[in-house]
Amino acid sequence: MLVRLPKTVSEAREYLTEGAVPIGGATLVWATWQSDGFPEQAMSLRELPQANVIGPEELGGAVVLSRIDDRMPYVLHAAAKAVGTGAVRRAATVGGNLAGSALRCLLPAALVLEARATVLAPHGVYETDLAEVTAKRPLLLSLRWRAPVASAYRKLQGEASGEPPLVVATALHTDTGGRHRLRAAVRHGYDVLTATTTFGPDAAHPLDELRETSAADAPGAWDLITEQVTALLASARDD
Repeated sequence: MLVRLPKTVSEAREYLTEGAVPIGGATLVWATWQSDGFPEQAMSLRELPQANVIGPEELGGAVVLSRIDDRMPYVLHAAAKAVGTGAVRRAATVGGNLAGSALRCLLPAALVLEARATVLAPHGVYETDLAEVTAKRPLLLSLRWRAPVASAYRKLQGEASGEPPLVVATALHTDTGGRHRLRAAVRHGYDVLTATTTFGPDAAHPLDELRETSAADAPGAWDLITEQVTALLASARDD
């Protein structure tokens, strides 16, 4: 198997057109290749600058999970720390987790951050939403978002060989005119449910609207949403 290491987007596009298979950290595909056979060409983005950015409002698709730290919003940092073992986090990449994994452990965090994705296809680079990333699994170059006022994350303990554990992620954003936006995302099994409410500075019960959404109906989710949103609102008032 020939492994391509593009240093420019044009090189990556060329290799993709030639049929090179993106491998990320190879944590998800290696066992399959060992049983089904290796492709002729694979491609890693570990030397592509656009796929290795790290900052408070951006994250490259080739970044390994162990490098996601407190430079980024809490919700994303906490989500990355909760993935697998240290060995897995040192190999698995952001792009592999979001576009290649059925668990998509980073997805709830990325959704509440309202992240947009820059992806590479044979016809070029374009921006899209996370729904396309998870459905079509394009080659993820990077994520970008606007930093929230505050965010929160909780992953419950899972059972061995059972369904993925419940995850609840929330973020508080500020709009113009003093209005706020609450985003919640719940991973229940292999599904990720989202909810949003927008409210003004005098809103008494911003949780009421979230309570009527499908995300709040996932078993065990509502108590965590309530706990997190209450803390986010208190944090915003203190600031």
